Amino acid sequence: MGRLDGSYINDISIYSETWEDHVQYIDRVLSKCTLISLKISLKRCNFGQQELLALGHKVSGISLAIDQNKLTAVLQKPVPKSIKEMQYYLGFSSYYRNHIKNFGHIPSSLYKLCAKDVVFEITNERRDAYEKIKHEITNAPVLILPDFELPFKLYIDAACRAVLHQRQIVDYESREGVECYISRKLKDSEARYGATQT
Repeated sequence: MGRLDGSYINDISIYSETWEDHVQYIDRVLSKCTLISLKISLKRCNFGQQELLALGHKVSGISLAIDQNKLTAVLQKPVPKSIKEMQYYLGFSSYYRNHIKNFGHIPSSLYKLCAKDVVFEITNERRDAYEKIKHEITNAPVLILPDFELPFKLYIDAACRAVLHQRQIVDYESREGVECYISRKLKDSEARYGATQT
C-alpha cells in the first residue's frame, strides 16, 4: 500500500503526520480493501488514535514504549527452573533488547546455561543477571522515533566484552533521547582485539 500503513497478519495501521493526510490515507486503504473484496469489521476499527498497542509496544507518532501489560505476567514469575523456562525468558527479554543498554552482555551467563551438556544450576551470578534484566525491562526508556531532519549521535563502547551502539537524536529543545540500543556479545576472538580493531 505504500509508506502510509503497516500491516501484521489481519491488522492494518495507518499513520500520518496531519489529520488531513490521515483522512486521505484511510480513504486510499479502504478503496484498496474494497477493490480486493476485503471485509473490515467496524467493531475492531479505531480511527484517529494518537497511540496504539502493537506487538508488545505502545506506539505513538514520536515514541516507542514497552507495553506494560505484556510484562506483568512474565516479570512476576520466579527464576526459571528448567532450560525450557530459561529459553522462554531469554526469548521474551531479547524481544525488547533495543530498550536495554548493554543487553549483549547482561544475559551471557544465562545463555551459557542453555548450552548443550551444561548442568542447569542457578548461581548467584545467574540470579543477578536474571534480576538485572527484569529491572532493565521494567525501567526501560521510551524510545524516540527517528527524525531525519535532526542530527544523530552514535556512541560506541567496546568494554565488558559487548559492543553497544546507542543512537540518539536531539529534539527541538536540545534534549537527547535514545532511538535504540544495539548490542551483542563479542566472540572469543573479537574479545582479544584492541578497541580500535573491533
